[in-house]
Amino acid sequence: MEVCYQLPVLPLDRPVPKHVLSRRGAISFSSSSSLFGAPDPRQLSKRRGAISYDSSDQTALYIRMLGDVRVRSQVGFEPEQGSHPYLCIDFRDFHLGLGSGSGRRVHRLLSFQRYLHSSRLLRGTPQQIPLHILDEDYMGQAKCMLEKVGTWNFDIFIFDRLTNGNSLVTLTFHLLNQYGLIELFQLDMVKLWRFLVMVQEDYHTQNPYHNAVHAADVTQAMYCYLQEPILAESLTSCDILLGVLAAATHDLDHPGVNQPFLIKTNHYLATLYGNTSVLENHHWRSAVGLLRESGLFSHLPTEDSLNMERQLGSLILATDISRQNDYLSQFRRHLDQEDLCLSNASHRHFLLQMALKCADICNPCRPWELSKQWSQKVTEEFFVQGDIEKKHKLEVSPLCDRDINSVGNIQIGFMTYVVEPLFAEWSRFSDTRLSQTMLGHLGLNKATWSGLQQEQTSSSEDRKPTPAGTTAEPTAVCNQPGGATATGGVTSKEIPQGNKES
Repeated sequence: MEVCYQLPVLPLDRPVPKHVLSRRGAISFSSSSSLFGAPDPRQLSKRRGAISYDSSDQTALYIRMLGDVRVRSQVGFEPEQGSHPYLCIDFRDFHLGLGSGSGRRVHRLLSFQRYLHSSRLLRGTPQQIPLHILDEDYMGQAKCMLEKVGTWNFDIFIFDRLTNGNSLVTLTFHLLNQYGLIELFQLDMVKLWRFLVMVQEDYHTQNPYHNAVHAADVTQAMYCYLQEPILAESLTSCDILLGVLAAATHDLDHPGVNQPFLIKTNHYLATLYGNTSVLENHHWRSAVGLLRESGLFSHLPTEDSLNMERQLGSLILATDISRQNDYLSQFRRHLDQEDLCLSNASHRHFLLQMALKCADICNPCRPWELSKQWSQKVTEEFFVQGDIEKKHKLEVSPLCDRDINSVGNIQIGFMTYVVEPLFAEWSRFSDTRLSQTMLGHLGLNKATWSGLQQEQTSSSEDRKPTPAGTTAEPTAVCNQPGGATATGGVTSKEIPQGNKES
């Protein structure tokens, strides 16, 4: 085993000692490497996180304790064999009560770097070589990307690789610091970092779509919307803090299945929240739990911190897609009546809700290469749920059957009936270069998926045997759910192009 830094390392082929496992976060892992197979969810409550896998070096692993230790796995290491992650998921219990004597307080080893630094001070030994969360070359590239964090073509996948799987922590911390919110709200740096690490750890890395990278992408999109002139001139510092935190935590502890699945399997979360906004309520309660565990707002008056938690919940609950029409109708009514008053706190909060809703489903409005990756990831998550439903003889949820659905037809329907109406109204509210760019990408991406669908339909028709005496004619139009056509009735010339960069 090769150790690149002179730091203690826990061998990968030996059980982790109990005194280490009892300290949640003592070993901070990141990403779901196929090298290790599916982790046993029953161990996730003890062994927080995952191991980061470097695709450029098939044997390079990173054990991260907020200080970088790079090791090489021993030859012949066999992956753990586990069942599908969802089948034995053990959701974290959420307890609102703090300080009760019945529960043992959970401690986390937040920073191995801080530990080494303090131990050297106690021994009177000066720290000679500073430890870095990232290698210096990667850190430099990540910093260069952060300088352009407000551009719409920001590639969160590259940024996640440069930060070694810590895109959510790095991006959120940067934005809070850039806005001056850390100093303004007198946030303790250690508590803030602890909170962000816990948030990132509680996203499930095995989810193809609803993971920490998605949360980081939504946070970056939210920042772009907060920078729009009509909002930047009106929002208060408290509004911005809530907007950034809501984006970072909006899918916290997402199990990788949708609400109907939880309801029809009689999951305890569905019972707990009365089958209403089940996932969104869980995301909110989980975020509040981490806020209280980290003590991020403990220095604020009780009423202020409770108000922050309530407003955070209101923002996260707005991302419930089943309530899309309610929010959209209200937004359209405000725009028609021109009665939005940004000096009104409730109106500003409503606009934050709409901004977060846009950020949450903005993938079809990204440049094609980014949008395509997100489309494939979300569809794969749908199909994995469908596979579970088939395995357990459950009714397969809509869009979750890989035998009758494709990435293209799912995306065309989603763009037509969900994304386009929302972003058309957002463009009415904020008719800027960014809005036109998003609509341009949306039109181009929809046309591209339609073209791919039409090619697939034509090729499948060509492969069908032709009855004697007839001539096969390729189908020109592919029907989509809801009666939409593959082409959507739009040509590329009619699509608003927008600007490729903003």
